[in-house]
Amino acid sequence: MGSFELGTDGPGAIVVGVDGTPTSMRAAAYAAGLARRQHTRLIAVYARSARTTLITLADHSGTAMNAVLEAQEDLERQLRSEIGAWGADTELIVRQGDPLSVLSEVARETRADAVIVGSSTSVGHRIAGSLAIRLVRCGKWPVTVVP
Repeated sequence: MGSFELGTDGPGAIVVGVDGTPTSMRAAAYAAGLARRQHTRLIAVYARSARTTLITLADHSGTAMNAVLEAQEDLERQLRSEIGAWGADTELIVRQGDPLSVLSEVARETRADAVIVGSSTSVGHRIAGSLAIRLVRCGKWPVTVVP
């Protein structure tokens, strides 16, 4: 057995990044199907964005920040209600921070065998690099990008 193996056959956990966008929900559906077929755990990860300095500085009344937090809480409730319908042994992990850091941390902690994310539709990611590209550059897990 090579030094990189953990001593198990077959996948033990699949991590999927979800943020409520259509591509992330397609990635979750794909990951759930894969987890069902392979009889493995599915760990859905929602990385809540940290407070941005610009919103905090410009929002003296706190209205904009409250709206952002309320939207994040609504999305978390929606995700928690939907994971039961995915038909796999699924756990939702919600953490605050950058999606790359959060997904990498959860994948490392759970000894994930694969990370699945939805493709980015942002034009800016063509310049700075999408989450999927940055995960691939980490080189620690196979990464599947769902369109």
